[in-house]
Amino acid sequence: MCDANDYAVGAVLRQRIEKHFRPIHYASKTMNQAEANYTTTEKEMLAVLYAFEKFRSYLIMNKSIVYTDHSALKYLFTNKDAKARLLRWILLLQEFDFKVIDTCGAENYAADHLSHLENPYENTFDPKEINETFPLESLNK
Repeated sequence: MCDANDYAVGAVLRQRIEKHFRPIHYASKTMNQAEANYTTTEKEMLAVLYAFEKFRSYLIMNKSIVYTDHSALKYLFTNKDAKARLLRWILLLQEFDFKVIDTCGAENYAADHLSHLENPYENTFDPKEINETFPLESLNK
């Protein structure tokens, strides 16, 4: 499950056990200033790319399903007519065996929640003093 909003992306890695899904890993990250200027489709694709990078060790040799609430992504993976940035991302994802299924936002609640988490420390900066002394004798060992 992947989701993006104006300033963050979220992803949930789940495993199907019989008829139910069990969460394995949750992940989210805030976007940098350049990523925040992406279009909605690019942000949703960024969420998928982030999920595959984060969960790579789980997904590399397995078939997987990407659930997203952005139906344009399903079209992007089948039709290779897109912006250069999106095409580069599609090429990065070709090592994985997956299919995209679009869901309604209500079913994508976990990833949606992760993409809406706020960082309480976003505007605080605590400068640390840098220790510039580095003994040469430790390099020779």
